[in-house]
Amino acid sequence: MKTINSPASFKTSLLIKIASFAILSLSLFYLGKHYSDGYPQLIFFNTRQPQIPPSISVSPNANKTFDLTSLISNQSPNTNSNSNSNSDLPENSRSFPPPPPPAVGRLGIIDENGAMSDAFEVGEYDPDLVEHWGNFSGKEENGNTRVRVKRFKLCPERMREYIPCLDNVDEIQKLKSTAKGEKYERHCPQEGKGLNCLVPSPLDYKTPIPWPKSRDKVWFSNVPHTRLVEDKGGQNWISREGDKFKFPGGGTQFIHGADQYLDQISQMVPDIAFGHHTRVALDVGCGVASFGAFLLSRNVTTLSIAPKDVHENQIQFALERGVPAMVAAFATHRLLYPSQAFDLIHCSRCRINWTRDDGILLLEVNRMLRAGGYFAWAAQPVYKHEGNLQEQWKEMEDLTIRLCWELVKKEGYIAMWQKPLNNSCYISRGAGAQPPLCDRDDNPDKVWYVDLKACITRLPENGYGANVTTWPARLHYPPDRLQSIEIDAYISRKELLKAESKYWNEIIESYVRAYHWKELQLRNVMDMKAGFGGFAAALYDLQIDCWVMNVVPVSGPNTLPVIYDRGLIGVMHDWCEPFDTYPRTYDFLHAAGLLSIERKRCNISTIMLEMDRLLRPGGRAYIRDSRSLIDEIQEIATAMGWQTALHDTAEGPHASWKILMCEKHLLRA
Repeated sequence: MKTINSPASFKTSLLIKIASFAILSLSLFYLGKHYSDGYPQLIFFNTRQPQIPPSISVSPNANKTFDLTSLISNQSPNTNSNSNSNSDLPENSRSFPPPPPPAVGRLGIIDENGAMSDAFEVGEYDPDLVEHWGNFSGKEENGNTRVRVKRFKLCPERMREYIPCLDNVDEIQKLKSTAKGEKYERHCPQEGKGLNCLVPSPLDYKTPIPWPKSRDKVWFSNVPHTRLVEDKGGQNWISREGDKFKFPGGGTQFIHGADQYLDQISQMVPDIAFGHHTRVALDVGCGVASFGAFLLSRNVTTLSIAPKDVHENQIQFALERGVPAMVAAFATHRLLYPSQAFDLIHCSRCRINWTRDDGILLLEVNRMLRAGGYFAWAAQPVYKHEGNLQEQWKEMEDLTIRLCWELVKKEGYIAMWQKPLNNSCYISRGAGAQPPLCDRDDNPDKVWYVDLKACITRLPENGYGANVTTWPARLHYPPDRLQSIEIDAYISRKELLKAESKYWNEIIESYVRAYHWKELQLRNVMDMKAGFGGFAAALYDLQIDCWVMNVVPVSGPNTLPVIYDRGLIGVMHDWCEPFDTYPRTYDFLHAAGLLSIERKRCNISTIMLEMDRLLRPGGRAYIRDSRSLIDEIQEIATAMGWQTALHDTAEGPHASWKILMCEKHLLRA
């Protein structure tokens, strides 16, 4: 009989303990593996030493890969997926995501009636950007993604005075007829054939002579053309002396000077009251714009226009002098100015047959002339007694009578007519009178690529446009036509206009103070998205000696009538197309919120290249736009050779807008 303490008993007891421990270990391992398969990050806590923080062990599944798509979409994973996916597990051991939360019945905002509405957008969603986000190529710089743009090349030397929509020879040659001046109208390059280089400056280009000296002389090297000197030298338009062109102030009909000519008009019609009643004028076939240049000293802003014809540099000379001007022609389309825009329209030997095609060109003058405004015609038929010229005068006299214009005065070689204040004369004409009144649904302010119409534009029955206040009060007095602009606000429109003026006044005041604007010698200024003209009004209030071309984009509301009623000038334009002016004609370009809007319609590089074409070397551009786009704008500006500096707005570094201040340098090939 074996005793308890015998060696055999001890061996048996040890084997039992080892077996029990092995069984327990296997059981625990099985349970751990079973639960960890269902929960990828099962945590084991060691509770043997509760007095210290528990230790953590990571599940063996930590390095496995899982099909997240199947978990998120609550669908079974593809059978061809990784072998570690849940599809390889027994049916009863697969894991499934928790059920989605109950669907919310309705999301939206409260509208003005207190009802819930789901018709709203969050931010400025750009589906194209989201769709192509994965294809976006950029470079990380200081944590911001920036587009890389190749440096633009200089255009060939022959393009130094290139106006894309007026120099499109290929399209002009396709015209079926040019009898009505069609070749002088806009014929823009097709998509993909526009400007893709930097228009070069002439050799020996110099910084323009500052205003007011530039009214009387400019550098020859900046506009090196002598055709006008050769053709018009005897009419006191222009002469050349050494390295400068000089402008004595004469014209074809006023060779003794514009000042004497303006005095004569004032004496003929005292009610014209330059600088008080008459504030905005249009000079048709302007020559070198001496008429408008000398009206500036009488507080009259004159927009001088002429076609790019045989005297093709007229407008270039005008802008080099610092006088408001742009290339335009009376042909087959409406001019790009609203109805009742001008207090005075002037034509001095402008070589336009006003009575052709049932008077369709004079009817366009009638559309743009303010009710009660004046039309001045200085031409040979007014004063010469030759048979054919007197026949032209009789035709003109008959047409103006049918237009209900009153011949106020005919003296020497000038005739002055006045447009009626209302429609009463038009209505009192007999049945079938010609030209007829335009249809009531015709919008006289719709001008972008609109054909001329041989009809009389109706005047508003409420007197809008006729009853503007006198200058300078009209600059800040909300005009009646503010109510006719197609914008959402109705009751608060006057407050909107005043708020815009105050907003820009404060900003321009800070520019004058901080960036020394009065030392920049700004003269020719363009506001590329003008609104109600608050930017231009602020420049006037702060006595910056400049004029502003207020551009109203076709992509927004047409506020041009309000701009003209305030005593300012402007034009309708589509920034996806080039502007009708010569290269190097503006000292300053202002673009606030323009590029972020137009980028949805066209490439902003195209607009920036057009800005470079318009800007003089040494000129500046201030671009206020969204911080999400401003880096791309800066990249394009740098690629054009501009010197740039990015600044915060007054709202601070976290505002949604930034200011890019640019200066164009003179580039040489």
